[in-house]
Amino acid sequence: MSAGNLDDKIMNVFKSFLDEVLAGYRQPLHSVYITGSALTADFDPGLSDINSVFVLKQMDLQFLSVLAPLGKKHGKKGIAAPLIMTPDYIKRSLDVFPIEFLNLKLLQHKVLGEDIFRDIEIKQTDLRYQCERELKVKLIGLRQAYIRSAGDRKVLSENIIASIPAYIPLFRAIIFLLGKEPPINNSEVLATLHELTKIDTGAFQAVLRHKKERSRLSLQELDSLFRDYYNATEKLGDITDAAVA
Repeated sequence: MSAGNLDDKIMNVFKSFLDEVLAGYRQPLHSVYITGSALTADFDPGLSDINSVFVLKQMDLQFLSVLAPLGKKHGKKGIAAPLIMTPDYIKRSLDVFPIEFLNLKLLQHKVLGEDIFRDIEIKQTDLRYQCERELKVKLIGLRQAYIRSAGDRKVLSENIIASIPAYIPLFRAIIFLLGKEPPINNSEVLATLHELTKIDTGAFQAVLRHKKERSRLSLQELDSLFRDYYNATEKLGDITDAAVA
């Protein structure tokens, strides 16, 4: 994404953090990126974190010692703990984390150094396997969360809301797997997913809206939402399982 897609306020907050990191760590970095929702229209300053990736030329635990004392101060400003990688780690991990690296390729703003994510290649076979695995894990997690809620409206609501952030990167991966360039913003991701799979994505839209508005739903409404949410996830699993990589 271009610099024009990054809000100046977000950039200023991140630059303050980056300046302190660079002041404390004198070794040259390979590159630094802002990633995730901070680059989309879905960023909510009251709820969303500013995520980042620092790529070191080689792993150096001293870098962690520089970062750790900054966490409390900058965490209050919305800076999440950054991901730390090296070029070698990225090269060796594309087959293991294709969903994550696809989303880094799609959704990152380079702040410093050489753009290592722009030209990475995501293999369809690796992506299909991870999508299938993630969806099956989500189904298990949803069942367990429903049981743990024990009929408690608040607990069930919190469990459903907590699950939705990880769905959007997965949806982008499924869209890519099905042969289309994934959109960036949540509403467009869900619309494209529906277009390609014909699955009703209304439950995912409802959970995103519930998360943003902090609305209070009755136990009956939550139970119905959970069932639609679960069934849509299950259908996506069937489609992904049948996809030809």
